[in-house]
Amino acid sequence: MVKIEVKALNIWYDKHLAVKNLNLEIEANEILGIIGPSNSGKTSFLKTLNRLNELYPGTRTTGEVLLDQDNIFTAIDKHLLRKRVGIVFALPLPLPLSIFDNVAYGPRLHGVRKVDEIVEKALRAAAIWDEVKDRLHTNAFKLSGGQQQRLCIARTLAVEPEVILYDEPCSGLDPISTLKIEEAMQELKNNYTQILVTNNVKQAARASDRTAFFLMGELIEIGPTGELFTVPRDKRTEDYITGRFG
Repeated sequence: MVKIEVKALNIWYDKHLAVKNLNLEIEANEILGIIGPSNSGKTSFLKTLNRLNELYPGTRTTGEVLLDQDNIFTAIDKHLLRKRVGIVFALPLPLPLSIFDNVAYGPRLHGVRKVDEIVEKALRAAAIWDEVKDRLHTNAFKLSGGQQQRLCIARTLAVEPEVILYDEPCSGLDPISTLKIEEAMQELKNNYTQILVTNNVKQAARASDRTAFFLMGELIEIGPTGELFTVPRDKRTEDYITGRFG
């Protein structure tokens, strides 16, 4: 089942065209990896999916993005959209609060008062509950970088999104922490659609069900990850994943 459908999407920043005529379908409960060199439009596309790109002056989009067949630009309130489509950024950004209050923040903002079960469920889903259950009221800044990133995933999960966007979520993490993030992503597949932007092609190969290769704002190729990394159809894809450029 298609969760997100992108039709003829163009994204401008003033006069710069960052994403060009993008057509793409993202299936429910898949992990879609997006790879490509810098300035290929990966993050611009990602932030368009919950309209965060609109926070940048001079941003303009044309085309359609459908979430469950509803146009995110015309049929869904952007605040509701950002609840349904959560994002995890490259650097962990915990709030200056306790571990518990970090996760409870979103539900409380939406009027939920009884949050204990929500907090535990989200921390379990983000594969960090066992590490923090005895210190929930400790300041979140005392966690390691990898733990902070999983806390940020839990904070995203607490508002019950349908889609989770990851913008280089492991860029500053060690291999062990990276592995834990990737394991959490696999566990989340049953309930969430996930889109992973990464400059680490090995991570895309490990974590993604399908992978898309972007170059200069265009989608060059998309397919099952195993096929794209072993028998890419486009030579530019092959050159990128083998390290010949980018």
